[in-house]
Amino acid sequence: MSIKLHTAAEIELARAAGQAAAKVLEIITPHVKPGVTTDELDAICHDYIVNELKVVPANIGYHGYTRTTCTSVNHVVCHGIPGDKKLKQGDIVNIDVAIIKDGWYGDTSRMYYVGEPSVRAKRLVEITYESMVAGIKVVKPGATLGDIGAAIQQVAEKAGFSVVREYCGHGVGQVYHDEPQILHYGTPGTGLELKAGMIFTIEPMINAGKAGTSVLSDGWTVVTKDRSLSAQWEHTVAVTETGFDLLTPWPEGTGDYAAI
Repeated sequence: MSIKLHTAAEIELARAAGQAAAKVLEIITPHVKPGVTTDELDAICHDYIVNELKVVPANIGYHGYTRTTCTSVNHVVCHGIPGDKKLKQGDIVNIDVAIIKDGWYGDTSRMYYVGEPSVRAKRLVEITYESMVAGIKVVKPGATLGDIGAAIQQVAEKAGFSVVREYCGHGVGQVYHDEPQILHYGTPGTGLELKAGMIFTIEPMINAGKAGTSVLSDGWTVVTKDRSLSAQWEHTVAVTETGFDLLTPWPEGTGDYAAI
């Protein structure tokens, strides 16, 4: 397996792309409310990406996908296709955006509450965030992919939730989905050793019920088999000489969530 190790200059290009993607998720925040459709949210993101940022929506045309974002509501794990269904009070939704800036991919996602969530939904979203942060914080040269997965798994399963196995993080840079694959479960000390210059996403999908998933007939939408709620957060990180560098930080800060 050949893993690209990026120079400092290349990491800055990846950072610019990551920051652009993060900006999209900031500007969409006030629009996520009861009564809006995911189609409308997708259109707002598309307009901002093309007309304000003047970059390329990476998802359009990717393996035949036709939309700018993936919008995954409630029991949708990932790859939800924007449509005409209106969001309702208490829903939770993940918006996943990827852009191309100067040939570099920026890839990130966030969870949003539609109005006031249930106690369990809020707990799931918060634990999923904590699991992502736990995975990010073990990133450094000499650590392993198993260390990342184990850190995520420990947080999620300690809270009584389950980790989706079929979908994972990935290398990213001038290629959208590259090696290595970043599993969100694992055994400490196992797997590929991290080296400075690697860039990849950490994007755990955590289910309130069992870990099993299935794909709907549209060929994209992944749902929990037991229809339990699912949550996901995603950041892109670079491995530095001493630890990690977050390439998709939230422009407005992390608010009620722990800083990374």
